[in-house]
Amino acid sequence: MTLRELGLDRPNREKPRSASFVDPLTGLGNAVHLEQTVFTLAAERANDPAPFTIALANLDGFKPINDLFGPEAGDQILRQVAHRLKVCVPEGATVTRTKDDEFAIVLPLVFERRSAEKRGQMLKEALSSPFALGDRNVRLSASFGFAVYPFAGDTFDDLVKSADTALYRSKRRGRGQITVYSQEIAKEMKHATQLEQALRNAINGGIDVHFQPIVDLRSDRPLGFEALARWCDADLGYVSPAVFVPFAEERGFIDRLAETLLRKAARAALSWPEELFLSFNLSSVQLMDPTTSDRLLAIIAQVGLDPRRLELEITETAAMADAEIAQRIITEFRAAGVRVSLDDFGTGQSSLGRLRDFSLDKVKIDRAFVSGISSDRASEHIVKAIVSMCEGLELAVVAEGIEHASEALKLKSLGCGMGQGYFFGKPADADATMRYLSEFYRDIAGVR
Repeated sequence: MTLRELGLDRPNREKPRSASFVDPLTGLGNAVHLEQTVFTLAAERANDPAPFTIALANLDGFKPINDLFGPEAGDQILRQVAHRLKVCVPEGATVTRTKDDEFAIVLPLVFERRSAEKRGQMLKEALSSPFALGDRNVRLSASFGFAVYPFAGDTFDDLVKSADTALYRSKRRGRGQITVYSQEIAKEMKHATQLEQALRNAINGGIDVHFQPIVDLRSDRPLGFEALARWCDADLGYVSPAVFVPFAEERGFIDRLAETLLRKAARAALSWPEELFLSFNLSSVQLMDPTTSDRLLAIIAQVGLDPRRLELEITETAAMADAEIAQRIITEFRAAGVRVSLDDFGTGQSSLGRLRDFSLDKVKIDRAFVSGISSDRASEHIVKAIVSMCEGLELAVVAEGIEHASEALKLKSLGCGMGQGYFFGKPADADATMRYLSEFYRDIAGVR
C-alpha cells in the first residue's frame, strides 16, 4: 500500500511517539524526525504526487578512527559532519542522524537520478576536507545511497530500505562511492544475496578442490600440485573462483572457505607419494589475521600432513595490506617447516623489495611474461633476469601459464627449474590426479 492509501496524507495524523525528535550529540533530527519528515512531505504532495529523495550517508573508516583517538574525538568528528551537511544541503532539505556514523537527508527538490548523483558529489566533497581534532587533522570519506520516491518505494520502510540497499552497494564498491537505487541494482543485490547463501551452504560440502601439477622442467615429472577451488552449484551452475573467492573475502567468511579447502586438499595429498608437495593460496584477509598460522597448522596436524610438504602461495598485494602482520605470519609458517612462495611475480609495484623484506622460498613468474616468451624478446629477457636473480638469492622458480611445448623448452634453456600450466595438465579432481600420478608411480595403491 502507498503512503496515501495508508492515510498518511491526513494533516492531523498522529506523530510517531518519541521523547524527542532531536539527536543529542549533533542537534540534528533523529530517526523519528526522519520518519515524520517523510510522512509530512508525502502528505503535502498527496493530491499532486511529486518525487522527492532520501539520501543515506555513512562515513568510511570511522570505527578505526574512533578506536584510535577515542570516543570523544569520534563525537567531535560527528558534530563536524553534521555541521557540514547542514551547510551543504539546499534550502528545504532536512538532515538527520539516524544511527552511529550514519546520516539521512530528505531532499524535496531532487526528483531523479542525475540530480541525486550531482547532489551526492557535492556532499561527498563537503566531507572530504580534513576534520580538526585539536592539533591534528583527520581525513575521512563517505559513501552515499539515494532512493527516489515513489520509484524506489512508496512506503517509508520501503524507501529507506531502497536507500540502504544503494548505500550497501556503494560500500561494496569501495570508499567514497555514490549509488542511486534502481531496479537493476535491486536485481544485482538480490543475486549477490543468493550467491552468498549458496556459497555459505556449499562450504559444508559443495566446494571441491582440484589439483594442477607443478613439474620439473628437466624431466617433466611432477614435483607437487597447486590446490584450486572449484564450485558448481545446482541452481547457479559453474561459478568461477575469480568470483566466489573475492566474494567470500568481502562477506567475511573467507576463513571458513579456506580452512575447508585446506582440509580437503591435505587429505588428498596423503595419498600422494611423500616427496610431492601441496601448494595452497592464502588470501589478503588471512595475511592480516595474526591467528592464521595457528589455525592452518592445526588443520594439517589434525589431517596428519607433514608441514614440510605444504607450500603457501601469497601475492605481493596481499602481503602489503599489512606488511608487519604478514611478515610475522610468514615467519611462523616457515619456522614450522612450511615453505612460502611469492605468486604472480613481476606484476606488483615493488616486487624486488618484497624479495628483500620477506623470508621466501620460491617465486612464481606471472603467466603474462611466459605467454610471450617464444616470440617477445622483452619477455624473454625479463624471465632470464628473474631466473638469474632468484638463483643468486637461492630461491626456487616456477613459471606459470605454460601452454605450449615451445614455451617449456625456452624456459628450460633459460634455467627455469619448474613449470605449471595446461601443457602439463589442467586442474583435475582428486581421483583424476591419482590416475595422472599412476603414469609416474606404478606402485600407487588404489588407482583405478
